[in-house]
Amino acid sequence: METIKFTDIGVKIGHEQDLEAATGCTVILCEEEAVAGVDVRGGAPGTRETDLLNPSNLVEKVHAVLLTGGSAFGLDAASGVMQYLEERSIGFDTGVAKVPIVVGAVLYDLQIGKHDVRPDKKMGYKACLNAESSDCSEGNVGAGTGATVGKILGLDYAMKGGLGTYAVQLGDLKIGAVMAVNCLGDVIDPFSGNKIIAGALNEDKLSFANSAKRLMELCSGENLSFSQAGNTVIGAVVTNAVLNKVQAKKIASVAHDGLARTIRPSHTMVDGDTIFALATCKVKVDLNLLGYLAAYVVEKAVIRAVKSADTLHGCIGFGDLNKSSNIEG
Repeated sequence: METIKFTDIGVKIGHEQDLEAATGCTVILCEEEAVAGVDVRGGAPGTRETDLLNPSNLVEKVHAVLLTGGSAFGLDAASGVMQYLEERSIGFDTGVAKVPIVVGAVLYDLQIGKHDVRPDKKMGYKACLNAESSDCSEGNVGAGTGATVGKILGLDYAMKGGLGTYAVQLGDLKIGAVMAVNCLGDVIDPFSGNKIIAGALNEDKLSFANSAKRLMELCSGENLSFSQAGNTVIGAVVTNAVLNKVQAKKIASVAHDGLARTIRPSHTMVDGDTIFALATCKVKVDLNLLGYLAAYVVEKAVIRAVKSADTLHGCIGFGDLNKSSNIEG
């Protein structure tokens, strides 16, 4: 198995962002169409056209996936994606017009930067233009621009999240993930002893508070309520495997194992964790193998997302934190 670029799978990816406002969007373009599925695990999702992906519904394929900041406001960026595709006569043929099928999900990044600046139609269109290069930028780009992690003690003790990609090839099979990591919980590295690598910090800002332990403390005894809004991990797994809609949905579901292994706690009621699965249908493969690899590339993409994230608006990134201290879990 070898590591490849995400764009080697046969799709395009583009980002656009506003660093001052700390928000942005990411577009995955499937101009030749891709069979798609989705699985939503978090309790606070913000999505677009996910009902369409139900295997019992008509449309089989999509033309783009939008991952965006800006909470529900950010869904406006999908209009720019649709414009880009319509200009190129890409879409579902209804007889009188070709309607681009653009599915999407949002994360909440309004608490840093400028809350009144969000991804819009212009930003979505620009992200599509940027997808015409083969750039696979990570960190504070696209949907990961305003992402933060470890917010159980509030934003003052959180760290910077970001966007990460990872892709592999095994024989003729190609599969990769792009993840925008903006979780309530801590990010764990299962490949290095399950140590916390980013998350909620203690008051010294030098050691990790351990969000899972803090959650148990906060919700024990008489303090039985807890709410910390402003989270969600969103992303997509893309493969050249041959799948139908039922199988794509299953792969999206299994891919969430990658979140469960790298984020603690994951899939909370204040996260809207959503993963899409896209298949360009070139290579026949065993679904068990594909499911295993889907979770694996998600794990790797989540880790790359936080390790690539730079400090922004006072929210410290992985690199700067590790330069200044020896972190303890």
